[in-house]
Amino acid sequence: MFTLVIGGSASGKSEYAEQQVMALPGRRWYLATMEPWDDECVARIAKHQAARAQREFTTVECYRNLPALDLLPGGNVLLECLSNLTANERYGPEAGGVARVLAGIEHLLKTCAHLTVVTNEVFSGGAEYAGDTLAYLKDLAWLNRVLARRADRVVELVCGLPNVLKEAP
Repeated sequence: MFTLVIGGSASGKSEYAEQQVMALPGRRWYLATMEPWDDECVARIAKHQAARAQREFTTVECYRNLPALDLLPGGNVLLECLSNLTANERYGPEAGGVARVLAGIEHLLKTCAHLTVVTNEVFSGGAEYAGDTLAYLKDLAWLNRVLARRADRVVELVCGLPNVLKEAP
């Protein structure tokens, strides 16, 4: 089973995704993709780690190259988040771009019982983007579309409220 959770900044998508995965039986993996680039990132990572400390997730820091990740088969995986992973694969050392992001998702789908991917909604902010920022946003939008087609369930969070956009029969 594959669930894609999408929403804007502070929409409640991460909390919703965690609650959904916590309700599943079996082992839970939390794939954290935010690299600790600076003090602000370090603080956000610490905040997220503290928030999920009692939630019985095994946390794996995975900034890029998901196809090489070796998890025990059959568990429930929460990937938080596609936006960071896409940026890491686009700009990081040994970057693999959207092809490696997509290959990593397919790798996880072959390994786990249930995959939940959290991603950001893009292009509704009304701002004009150009250059590399626009290219990154187009990559993320393309991945969101591809993964939404591939997913069994797609849920959009708006103001903390889930709106199920797709539900496999």
